[in-house]
Amino acid sequence: MNFDDGDLENQAELEEKTRLINQVLELQHTLEDLSARVDAVKEENLKLKSENQVLGQYIENLMSASSVFQTTDPRNKRTK
Repeated sequence: MNFDDGDLENQAELEEKTRLINQVLELQHTLEDLSARVDAVKEENLKLKSENQVLGQYIENLMSASSVFQTTDPRNKRTK
């Protein structure tokens, strides 16, 4: 089988195109994976924010119900 310069050049171009197509496909898959990860992290972040709000409100309620955290009237303090 005889290959002339044109055939070898075409073969090289075809191989390069195939390599680039495979690289693009791999990058697309990576991008899809990263996008899915970002969505999962956003969802987890929203869940944690909501839980933090609930816990913050719970702590506020506990503090307001406890006499330890009540503000004191400065007039009731002893003077020297």
